[in-house]
Parts: sequence; C-alpha cells; structure tokens
Amino acid sequence: MAKAEYSVYVIELSKRVFTDNAKFRNANPQYNGSMQCVYVGMTSKTPAERFEQHKTGYISKKGHKISANIVEKYGKYLRPSLYNHLNPMKTQAEALKMEEQLAFELRRQKYAVWFN
Repeated sequence: MAKAEYSVYVIELSKRVFTDNAKFRNANPQYNGSMQCVYVGMTSKTPAERFEQHKTGYISKKGHKISANIVEKYGKYLRPSLYNHLNPMKTQAEALKMEEQLAFELRRQKYAVWFN
C-alpha cells in the first residue's frame, strides 16, 4: 500500500463571500477588494478530488460533513499557480503547517483568505 502524500490547495471564491459573510469579512481586515477571495486547505486526496467533495457537500462514511460550507456556497475553481510549487508533503503535520503559512502569506499579499 502506498504511503499517503498530502497537499495544500487554494480555491478561488466568489467575491460575494466578503459582503455576505461577516465572519469572513472580520477575518480579513487587510482586504481592499483588489485581489481575490480564496479558501486554503490541505488534503490527502488530489486537490481536484477535494474540491469536488467541497462542492458536493461530502459526508464521510461516519456521517460527518467534511466540506467547508464557504466553499460549497462560494467556491469557483482551483488556483494551482498559488500552491503547486508546495506539493506534495510527506506528513499531515507538515501539510497543516503549510496550510497556515500559505494562508497568512496570501493575506500579506492582500487576498481575502479563509482556512481552518
């Protein structure tokens, strides 16, 4: 059995998320409207498979919803130019750390960002 690899990914969101969602807006006081709104995540699946799960409201075998409502409602498409150079990673811990680092880096670049 192949050992799991992990990836970070970025999904572009509709800019409506900024006006519709107060939590998103409050998390992004640096946002000036010039860059995009994005979601940053990590996965052991391919980014494309994970995006599809988000968009379909994926429920795990244990009955847990494992898709982000914000992506289900506002997700448009993957932005591989923002993450491909970072993948793959060998451990989940490495991917979780990279997810946070990437999210904060994109905020510094004036993107509006949501991550878990």
